[in-house]
Amino acid sequence: MELIVLTTGAFIAALLTVPAGFGLSTMLTPLVLAFMPPHEAIAIVAVVHGAHNAAKCWSMWGWIDFSAFKRYGIWLVFGAVAGAGLQNQFSQDPLLVMIGSFLVILPLLTLSEKWTGYRIPEANDRVGGLGSGFMGGLSGHQGALRAMFLTRRLPNKMEYAATASILALCVDLSRLPVYLAYRSEDLMAHAQICFILVVSAVLGARIGKKWLESLKSHLIQRGVMVGIMACGFYYIFEGLA
Repeated sequence: MELIVLTTGAFIAALLTVPAGFGLSTMLTPLVLAFMPPHEAIAIVAVVHGAHNAAKCWSMWGWIDFSAFKRYGIWLVFGAVAGAGLQNQFSQDPLLVMIGSFLVILPLLTLSEKWTGYRIPEANDRVGGLGSGFMGGLSGHQGALRAMFLTRRLPNKMEYAATASILALCVDLSRLPVYLAYRSEDLMAHAQICFILVVSAVLGARIGKKWLESLKSHLIQRGVMVGIMACGFYYIFEGLA
């Protein structure tokens, strides 16, 4: 029953996050936490997250916008290294509340820009990359902030999903060696579950790509905005709790 629940959850989460470009860790981590301690759950989800993004990159390589990757990628890596280095120095709760508030307010402004006239300036790309990487290194919450900036630069649904996957993979490749160094025993203890979740997530990514091709871009953009706001409320709740 444990394997069925985890496998189904990983597949559905992987399927849904292909068009959204983020959210696998947010959806899968609470599910895995129901069956094992936090440190082990975070390490396993990190491996699954990396495999999922690698599968998306492989299947959507031709759609990656490398100019956007360069704009975001460098700052994202800097932010991830800084966030990981400061992980034990600062409390994450105030930061989660601040980022959560940011993720709730900005989508409201962008969704109503025809009334407000607000538009995220192009120069803030580096801010989005740095902030996304920093939150990824600090707490693992990096996808929604990245999507907030990236979705406006890449209106094409395939380019957005592909570019988001390679940016997320950069963060995964930065943190996975740390987990493998310090949590190798935990990963080996749950090697069977980890392998099954990886396979399920990869299958979800492949089917999610086919699903993505049939969706309309404006529906994806609206869904992303709603998902960003949901993540914002989740971060606020987590930070206050």
